[in-house]
Amino acid sequence: MFYAFFLSICKYFCTFAAKLDDSALKPQIMRIIIAGAGAVGRHLAKLLSREDMDISLIDDRQDRLGDLDTNYDLLTKVGSPMSIHDLKSIGVKDVDLFIAVTPSESDNITASLLANQLGAKKTLARIDNYEYLIPENKRLFEQMGLNHLIYPELLAAQEITASLKTNWMRYHLTLCDGALELCVVKVREGAEVIGKQFLSGYFNHGLYRVVAIKRGQETIIPTGQDEIQADDMVYAVCTRENMKHLREQLGKQKQEIKNIIFFGGSKIAQKTVQNLSDDLNIKILEADREHCYHLSEKVNNALIINADGSDMATLKSEGIEDADAFVAVTDNSEANIFACMAAKRFGVKKTIAEVENIDYISMAEGLDIGTVLNKKTIAASYIYQMLLDASVLNVRNLTSADAEVVEFMAEEGSRITRGKIRDMRLPADANIGAIVRAGEGILVNGDTEILPNDQVVVFCKSQVIRKLEKFFK
Repeated sequence: MFYAFFLSICKYFCTFAAKLDDSALKPQIMRIIIAGAGAVGRHLAKLLSREDMDISLIDDRQDRLGDLDTNYDLLTKVGSPMSIHDLKSIGVKDVDLFIAVTPSESDNITASLLANQLGAKKTLARIDNYEYLIPENKRLFEQMGLNHLIYPELLAAQEITASLKTNWMRYHLTLCDGALELCVVKVREGAEVIGKQFLSGYFNHGLYRVVAIKRGQETIIPTGQDEIQADDMVYAVCTRENMKHLREQLGKQKQEIKNIIFFGGSKIAQKTVQNLSDDLNIKILEADREHCYHLSEKVNNALIINADGSDMATLKSEGIEDADAFVAVTDNSEANIFACMAAKRFGVKKTIAEVENIDYISMAEGLDIGTVLNKKTIAASYIYQMLLDASVLNVRNLTSADAEVVEFMAEEGSRITRGKIRDMRLPADANIGAIVRAGEGILVNGDTEILPNDQVVVFCKSQVIRKLEKFFK
């Protein structure tokens, strides 16, 4: 009798399962439409195409789309993001996320609102008006159906401000709400760390941990046999109180920055200057006379000078030899690069160049012009972060190293919590640098065991983020 009952139960569940739609048993693939195939849209599309996502890219110019659909796993369409017909034809109905990143703010807002009304579940628009980020204005857009706003120029300005404050580094990222710091430093000939293997005992891994080395065009995830060489770009994680020790071992001197010259009065320059202290001596060199009048109304803690910052005689007359920092943020990548090269010749210690052309970034790094930024890759990195699993708290793209710094949350029962780090068999292109436990930053080694609710900082090549996610959930 029991046997007959058991068979009837089994038959019931088999019949029930057979009635289920097969698609319901498969993991749902996120559908994303990107409007605008400029630098931001193209870079973002390439990032997302390596993920298990359904990506479509729409632009009204075929030359911008090129052969993206041939070389990457995505769909392209020639059409207008402001056309209801074109949005319907690319499948905007029920799309999970609509991202508008054309050069036009008004087009991005219009396209996002149309997408929302046509069925898109979430929308994001690139903007260039800081007023829209004021909380009450953001709420207004959310009520209309625009869920997220991103302002690349503001993000770039924040990066420059941070770089000026930590001027002995090429790049600096504060991680895990200030518990840890990622320091990126160019090591020069004569530094005491050169030629010492990591297993030699010289390095105190309790004070800082080198998570990667950029040597030429190669990014190295170091092992015990590796060593630091002259002109290496070193990526190290440490706590704030140990940054001084790291700086001394890498042979760097902290420079006081008092006099700053900006080449170009762009929005990035405006936002950066507004973020800087009033006790600094700041000059903005802007070639457009009308724009100088506009700048004088927006900025009150800088001297606005109508002059061409790429002219050597102008730079000299405006005191470049006495400048502590030079920031080139015009819309011309070549001009920014060459101006920083000139500033270096005049003896300026800290130079920063905003390089609009992504293809020029590697070249600029090779010219040793200082810190190189690209607002488009910064923006794409922020958008990319939104699409990762909840276990990923933060991700920052390191353009110079073609890599990411990712903050994961170790979930209860996750694979990463089941033993020592050395036994985890992590992907070869990943390196755990540190954890944050109960608000305290802790550097790790092979014997470290990660606990549930630890925040874990991982340096990795971009293509392995999805593999790493499996360890944390």
